[in-house]
Amino acid sequence: MSRRAWILFVAMSLIWGVPYLLISQAVAEVSPAVVVFARTAIGAVVLLPFARRGMRAVWEHRWPVLAFALLEMVGPWFLLSDAERFITSSLAGLLIAFAPVLALVVARIIGLEKRIGPLRIGGLVVAVAGVAALGGGGMEASGPWPVIEMMLVAVGYAVAPQIAATKLRDVPALPMTAACLTIAALISAPFAAMSWPTRVPSGLAIGSLALLGLLCTAVAFLLFFRLIADAGPARATAIAYVNPVVALALGVSLHGDPLTPLIGLGAVLVLAGVFMATRRSVHEAEPAPTGQPASMT
Repeated sequence: MSRRAWILFVAMSLIWGVPYLLISQAVAEVSPAVVVFARTAIGAVVLLPFARRGMRAVWEHRWPVLAFALLEMVGPWFLLSDAERFITSSLAGLLIAFAPVLALVVARIIGLEKRIGPLRIGGLVVAVAGVAALGGGGMEASGPWPVIEMMLVAVGYAVAPQIAATKLRDVPALPMTAACLTIAALISAPFAAMSWPTRVPSGLAIGSLALLGLLCTAVAFLLFFRLIADAGPARATAIAYVNPVVALALGVSLHGDPLTPLIGLGAVLVLAGVFMATRRSVHEAEPAPTGQPASMT
């Protein structure tokens, strides 16, 4: 990759490792609906001016775009924001790493993947063992529901790219992202209004919401599109292996999340398993290409 591509890769790995900490700080003072509305509304306002030319294609594919928005943004971001009221930002980031593994399973079920080799099956097993180690190491949730929510988030992140691969290959990524953020903002607006805080949140919460919308959504997608153009989609999506580590480091250093040897082992196993599960051998067919990225946050 070029020097600019490496700079973009590092920037994106850091930027998409930050949202878990910001969401954790925001939901301490505002509802998950307010978090989703603030993030998507800010992102939509910033991206829409850059996305006018491709809106015709978005409208022609409006129903798949709606499905993509629900599975990639609306559902996952509501669930993620709610789950982070009860689990650490570190655990949230590591559980999201499961999305590529689930994407592999979904692709196999619907026929985009014709064969899954022994290495990738081994990766699935290793990743599951890593999650078990995280729980045994003290990175626990207050009950099973937050973990179930995070698994549903990962399912959404796994299914949405399959919709993009099969139904939205002719839709430009930037206009589609702007449209999806607008849809998510409109859907979350009434729920945010019903749960609007009765007093002004702290500067920390407001700053977290602003950074979520500006840096982690609007700027992040613009940089990600440039990274795809410079390095290609395969290399660009490798940030999924790095941003959970960033989330863990930020959670431990800034939020006081626990870090034990078993948690460290679990994190290594999760990331190693995801890497193995998403590698294909020379005997395995390539999946249908797609230019649509998944946010992973």
